Amino acid sequence: MILTLTLNPSLDRTIEIAALDRGAVIRAAAARLDPGGKGVNVSRALLANAVASRAVVPFGGDEGRQLVHLLRQEGLDMVTVPVAGRTRSNVTLAEPDGTVTKINEPGTALSPGELDTIADSVLAEAHEADWVVASGSLPPEVREDVYARLCRRFAGAGIHVAIDTSGPALACALGSGPALVKPNLEELAGATGMAITCVGDVVAAAAKLRAAGARTVLASLGADGAVLVEDGGAWYGEAPVAEPRSAVGAGDAMLAGFLAGGGRGEVALVEALAWGAAAVGLPGSRMPGPSDIRRDAVRVRRPDPARPLTSPLPRGNVPSGAAGEPGLPRPVTPASAGRPDGTATLSAGRGDGLTETGPGAGLPPPSPR
Repeated sequence: MILTLTLNPSLDRTIEIAALDRGAVIRAAAARLDPGGKGVNVSRALLANAVASRAVVPFGGDEGRQLVHLLRQEGLDMVTVPVAGRTRSNVTLAEPDGTVTKINEPGTALSPGELDTIADSVLAEAHEADWVVASGSLPPEVREDVYARLCRRFAGAGIHVAIDTSGPALACALGSGPALVKPNLEELAGATGMAITCVGDVVAAAAKLRAAGARTVLASLGADGAVLVEDGGAWYGEAPVAEPRSAVGAGDAMLAGFLAGGGRGEVALVEALAWGAAAVGLPGSRMPGPSDIRRDAVRVRRPDPARPLTSPLPRGNVPSGAAGEPGLPRPVTPASAGRPDGTATLSAGRGDGLTETGPGAGLPPPSPR
C-alpha cells in the first residue's frame, strides 16, 4: 500500500482558453473542478489504476468540505483531518498548445496541535505502507524541516519514503535520507545551483542530490522526458504526447506510475513516463486510467550526456524560485542543518508543532510493520 501526505491540498479549477490575453475578457472553452495537491493526485492516479493507496488530507472551511466531497465521489481511501483554516483554491489557465498558467493560493497556516494531529494520523497508517509519499508545498508558517523529521521517523520504521517538494523543504529533506526524491528541472537546478543545459548536466545534478542523502532521484524534464539515477546507474526516457491539454498533475501521475512499477529500475521508469504522458493528454488535473496509458510509446535507454535539452537552464538563469515556491535554497550539502552529525536539534515549545530535541523526537513512535 502507498500512503500519501498532502499538507497543503487544494481545489483546482482548470479553465481552457484559446489564448491568454492580459486585460481582455476571455471566453472559456471548457472548465472543470478537481481535487488537488500533489499527494492527493498521487493517490488519485493510483486509485484510477487499482493500486492500493490511502491519502492523509487536512481540510478546512467550505472549500475543504468540497474537496473531501469530490474525493469521496471518486472513491478515494483517505484519512481526513479537520483544521481551523480554509483549504486553498488554485486556478489554471490552459491553452491549446499545452501552455499552462497557474495561480496558486498560499494555503492556510497549521497550528502546532494540528500538525501533531496530522503526524499522528500518518503514523497510525504507516505500518501498513510500503511507501510513504510526502509531497507538495508547505502551508504558511510551517517549518521547512517538517518533511525531514517525518522522513527520519518513517525510515526508522523500515518504510520507504518518497519526497516531492521544492525550495528549502527539499534541501532539508535530503539530509534525512529519503529513498526517493522527484524534482523537476527548475527544482533540480535550484537545489544544486547548477546550470542544466543537457542530459549530462541532469545526471550530474542528480548525483549531487544523492551525495546529499537521497538514494534515488527521478528528475522530470517536461517535454524532454525524465532521468532516473539510482544505485544501478542512470536511465533516460521520453514519451511523446500528440495532443497536450494540461500538465497539471502530470508530475504526480509520473511519481505514482514509478511507485506502481516497483520504485526502481527501467521498468518503473517506463511506467512513470507512460502515466505522466497520459496525464498531459487529459483535461484539468484528471488522472489517467488503464485505457489512457500507452507504454509502447515510451523509449528508455542509457543517457546520452551530450543530448541538449529543449528548455535548458543556462548559468545565470537558474531560477530563484520554482513551482510557486519562493526562495530556492543554496546548493545542497550532505549534512542537515543543525548538529554536526546531520540530525536536527530543535527545542521544544517553539510553537511550530512537531517539536523535537534530537533525532525523531517530538513525533509519536512508529507502529511496527
